Amino acid sequence: MRKIPRIMSTQHPDNITTPFFSDSDVLAGEAEVKEAFFVFSQLGATEQMWDSEGKEADNQVVEKLLSRHMDYFSKNRLGRDLYLTYRVPNPSIEKEQGKILLETLHSIPRAFDVARAAGSDCAPIFEVILPMTTSHLEIDRIKNYYEQAIVGQSELKLGKERISVREWVGNFEPRQINVIPLFEDRDSILGAGQTVNKYLEGKNLEYQRVFIARSDPALNYGSASAVLLAKIALQRFAKVEEETSVDIHPIIGVGGAPFRGNFTPNNANNCTDEYPSVQTFTAQSSFKYDHPFRDAVNAIDMVNHIHKRAPLAIDEKEGIAMIDKITVTYQKQLMLMAETINAVATYVPGKRARKLHTGLFGYSRSLKGVKLPRAIKFCSAFYSIGLPPELLGLGSLSEKDWDKLHELYRNIDEDLKEASRWLNTKNLTQMPKQVREEVEKVAKRIDVEEDEEHSEITSRIYSNYRSASSSHMTEDIKAAAWKRRFLG
Repeated sequence: MRKIPRIMSTQHPDNITTPFFSDSDVLAGEAEVKEAFFVFSQLGATEQMWDSEGKEADNQVVEKLLSRHMDYFSKNRLGRDLYLTYRVPNPSIEKEQGKILLETLHSIPRAFDVARAAGSDCAPIFEVILPMTTSHLEIDRIKNYYEQAIVGQSELKLGKERISVREWVGNFEPRQINVIPLFEDRDSILGAGQTVNKYLEGKNLEYQRVFIARSDPALNYGSASAVLLAKIALQRFAKVEEETSVDIHPIIGVGGAPFRGNFTPNNANNCTDEYPSVQTFTAQSSFKYDHPFRDAVNAIDMVNHIHKRAPLAIDEKEGIAMIDKITVTYQKQLMLMAETINAVATYVPGKRARKLHTGLFGYSRSLKGVKLPRAIKFCSAFYSIGLPPELLGLGSLSEKDWDKLHELYRNIDEDLKEASRWLNTKNLTQMPKQVREEVEKVAKRIDVEEDEEHSEITSRIYSNYRSASSSHMTEDIKAAAWKRRFLG
């Protein structure tokens, strides 16, 4: 039986600390191969996402891992005990990266050959993640392309010689792959259950993994909305599992900042309680490098030993109404802050080598084409001016709404209390009136304990921004991130 991982290490660059195995602040290339081995051999995670969507990825990763650590991987088999899972581009959204998808899929049989030459009979890679999934047809295309165009070419006869491709270059293994749909915006998350149900029709699958984003929905609709969207999707996945008798194993893409999921070594238990039906939680870079090593190991071990349970029941009608109400307020506030956030984000340091990529926010018609940074730099910019983005969108809620939100979102008090430490009340007085007044309403509902040292740093950052001075801006952004133990 396949062991479905409880922790998936990812390459999301939300860390401020540079890992010991990297010669540069910006992880790339060989350092990411070293990272994969560190995650498996030291942290105790059993899965590493290998990202070819939005960044340069090394498709020779299997060969490098096995050749450098033969003894370790002879005892801990890739594809049986440990897993590498590619995230690939979605040509429906990023047409210019479509050929990267094909290159990545074509590398899977090569990885199998490398593993077999090293004495393994396991396919080291047999699952890929499809971002920004909106239709079951997109999932089918990838599965069909691999099985028909890549594996199917084996019996193709070449030229007058009529030699088959299989006779020429050998077999193509694995014969099939699994595709994990990643749902990232409101409509696709709410429709994820139906999408997966359609995809499963006519297939004889023992299980299906599904992936719910946490960061981009927060960026688009507010942090609380992202939590509620995930909970509704998880409840609907449970119904799909019941109706189809196919085991559904959800993944949730949680980051270290409360806005992006608050999955840290100190808060992992709260996350498993908030999302009990999630099988796999993502340990992003901040989780791995911005906390004491032993704390990260212990948290991963704890999650590894907890079994997934039934989802927490949520009234979907009430949840969607709450999402819609929060989103309206959140997006109005965001429009008022967009210029500031775009300006400050230019000084946020990069931590991974990435290609240019259009975030979901850029596709949102309701926001009239306003572009904002990707989620990590977006968050970092907000925290760096002393405005935790978790506090946006909640100011228009009545007392009755507030009580209802607590019923729907179990750990909201803990998340807001953690986030509010990074509020700079002095800076807040200089922000747009609607933002200031509504954030102040939220602050009165929670026990704010402002971190004075962080506020001192963010006061300098905001002052420099307002005076159009770039003096020490990046250094101060880094200093604030060190205090928080995450970049964004």
